[in-house]
Amino acid sequence: MPQASPPRIYRYTEFDQQMVDERVAQFADQIARNLRGELADEELRPLRLQNGLYIQRHGPMLRVAIPYGVLAAYQLRGLAGIARTYDRGWGHFSTRQNIQYNWFKFEDTPAMLADLAKVQMHAIQTSGNCVRNITTDAFAGIAPDEIVDPRPIAEVLRQWSTFHPEFANLPRKFKIAISGTTDDRAAISVHDIGLQLRVEDGALVADVYVGGGLGRTPIVGSLIRKSLPWQHLITYIEAALRVYNLHGRRDNLYKARIKILVKALGAEKFAAEVDAEWAHLKDGPGTLPQAEYDRIAASFTLPEYETLDDNVEFNDAPKAFHRWVERSVHGHRQAGYRAVTISLKGRDLPPGDATAEQMDAVADLADEFSAGELRVTHEQNLVLPHVRAIDLPALFARLGEHGLATPNVGFITDIICCPGGDLCALANAKSIPIAQALQQRFDDLDYQHDIGEISLNISGCINSCGHHHIGHIGILGVDKHDEEWYQVTLGGDYGATPEQARIGVIIGPSFAAGQVPDVVEKIVKHYLANREGEDERFIDTFRRLGLASFKQAAYAKEEGEAVHV
Repeated sequence: MPQASPPRIYRYTEFDQQMVDERVAQFADQIARNLRGELADEELRPLRLQNGLYIQRHGPMLRVAIPYGVLAAYQLRGLAGIARTYDRGWGHFSTRQNIQYNWFKFEDTPAMLADLAKVQMHAIQTSGNCVRNITTDAFAGIAPDEIVDPRPIAEVLRQWSTFHPEFANLPRKFKIAISGTTDDRAAISVHDIGLQLRVEDGALVADVYVGGGLGRTPIVGSLIRKSLPWQHLITYIEAALRVYNLHGRRDNLYKARIKILVKALGAEKFAAEVDAEWAHLKDGPGTLPQAEYDRIAASFTLPEYETLDDNVEFNDAPKAFHRWVERSVHGHRQAGYRAVTISLKGRDLPPGDATAEQMDAVADLADEFSAGELRVTHEQNLVLPHVRAIDLPALFARLGEHGLATPNVGFITDIICCPGGDLCALANAKSIPIAQALQQRFDDLDYQHDIGEISLNISGCINSCGHHHIGHIGILGVDKHDEEWYQVTLGGDYGATPEQARIGVIIGPSFAAGQVPDVVEKIVKHYLANREGEDERFIDTFRRLGLASFKQAAYAKEEGEAVHV
């Protein structure tokens, strides 16, 4: 088994720790002043947002940063402790590889932030009009198809963007995603800036995509700079942010994202504006030196792996184990090792939720089986990245004890889902009950295996926190005459490359909540009846047959069925 300590993640320097501790003390004073009536709510609002504190439907919500989705076991225990001490005993892992708490007391926020600081975590810039948590592939550093480990670049950009005074009040929030693999698993095509890292002539370069995003106006990002040398990443991104900061709209909240600016100017014109600004920055102090890159990269060395045979067989293992291996166990760059996805779906809890007890259990398993390290995926699952193949039966048994061995990764019950109207003040409709109804409808594992790989994403409002636009099947909650209805989109996909990404297409009028499971099943049955062989995926059948064919199936009425509007 790889060494359990220390985990190979970025650890705070003395300066980092001092900065976070001082920020906690500063915010504690701001909260105290607000509670005493010395700081008005509207004055506190920008301060609390930059510390990840929202006011939601039933009370406050704290979003905790998990940079590029990497956690040490001791940090997950810290998150479990916060859920147990201040909340109702669980947390929600989001599509930005963060965790959110929804049931704590407003006045407890400073204590929660202080507890986070003890395990080298914070909630800084998880909200507000600034650069948010930078995300990447959950299998970074260990994926067989990896070209470049994106984590050092993600950490460099995190350090550069945190507390950056020039970009603390952008026209709107700003999200960056980085991929270093042949197949993009970070959805860089639908981010404000997406970076595709690769090697060209022996040197690390990045293809820069700008202006992607979901929400009210879903757009796939445009390539504006190809083969950017890694040394210039900070200065080039700074130039792009300056252009956005200067020209982005501030008069209309719904048209303030950079994607609207890129669309209005055109990608070529926007790129020219960035180049003009970059001319003042290129080769300046912001150029990244090799020594600084090496210092950061040293935090992400791999564990000391054992020399193991990669051919491991489990002929006598039960069918349930083999099903779990098929769906949850992934290849690894190191012979004899595997990465394991822990599904947070298809259980009693809403998608992406985990109890404090489950978080503690996963932390223990990370220490025992995965060198003290784990990851959070943007599909709202967890990953153990360094598991010996020979340990898979023991890990499967331990996960089963905690209800975490569901073999549905990539299947229809592996639903991406935002908290929706149950918790979020922005939501038009509830999304969790829809997700649970669909999980129950497709609960049969044999049925899920027959359907095969498919993504089903649910959002409670147009902001698309559930990424419904890039689900093969997307469901969006809408408000109609103060009633909750649900719009269905088909054909979304973030693609193996940004050029292959597609935004889902609305199939027609929305459906009542009770109709949604029937509608989804009609769509699935239409796929099963028309696919060309069992290996043809849903998304491929949809592209072959087209929208009209699936639309007709979705709206086909059955005897006694209610009419949709």
